[in-house]
Amino acid sequence: MRPGDTVAVVSPSGPPDAARLKRGVRELEGLGLKVVLGEHVLDRQGLPYLAGSDAARAADLQAAWCDPAVSVVFCSRGGYGAARILDHLDFAAMREAGPRTLVGSSDITALHHVLGAELGQPTLHGPMPACATISDDAGPEPLTWHHLRAALSGSPLPVHGNLVLSPGRAEGVVTGGNVSLLASMCGTRWQPDFSGKVVFLEDIGEEPYRLDRMLTQLLQSGAFDGAVGIALGSWVGCGDPYPVLKDRLLPLGVPVLAGLPVGHGTPQLSLWLGALGVIDTESCSLAGRFHDKHAAS
Repeated sequence: MRPGDTVAVVSPSGPPDAARLKRGVRELEGLGLKVVLGEHVLDRQGLPYLAGSDAARAADLQAAWCDPAVSVVFCSRGGYGAARILDHLDFAAMREAGPRTLVGSSDITALHHVLGAELGQPTLHGPMPACATISDDAGPEPLTWHHLRAALSGSPLPVHGNLVLSPGRAEGVVTGGNVSLLASMCGTRWQPDFSGKVVFLEDIGEEPYRLDRMLTQLLQSGAFDGAVGIALGSWVGCGDPYPVLKDRLLPLGVPVLAGLPVGHGTPQLSLWLGALGVIDTESCSLAGRFHDKHAAS
């Protein structure tokens, strides 16, 4: 992403606050970017937790992705609803459009996971323009903004954790995201498969027993079979998740690094999914080996 590029903002999940979205767009424009908004970005419909109808939300994402002028597609916010639009997307047309970068987090895990599977290209798990880390009245949170800009400019920075649950070094394509969204993909045609991969996990507002249930579902589905490493992000509002995380994940016998400021909370650092990454518990870091958007599938 360079000054002069065109980026799009769409709402595939929940409805953004209009004032926050305006501030976030202003920050992106301050980088010298041309920002185009999806036609339905501020829509509402009968279900108040959705930003418009499934068809409209999918149409905005499809149009942005297939627009040859657009290089980056930002999701305005998370919430709920991304999984509902998957059956409305024309993946063949999106593949034909060529590489784009999708940016988002939380509920956008569904899109990270499925676009990675269908299109075979990396996406960026990062902050969104209608969320506080970018659109706060005081401006973007500095470290969040710095990390996002570095990731999108082609020079991603390593992410450092503060806790080693299981030591070691692991290298593989990074995958994952929000635990509840990943668990919800079990039994679908996009069943998670973490074999040979470094798995990033985070969540918000889930009691430890609910995390236990979702991790157990993923384990029993075989999703974690062959995983090479685990990177744990933020657990805002999840009580003390570490007894559950240790109980469910340490038996995998792979390196587990925790305390990465990725997911929810502040700062909210950016992490490429679908690209090679290395967990090194000696340096307490997860770093990308390379960031070319064609480099991994």
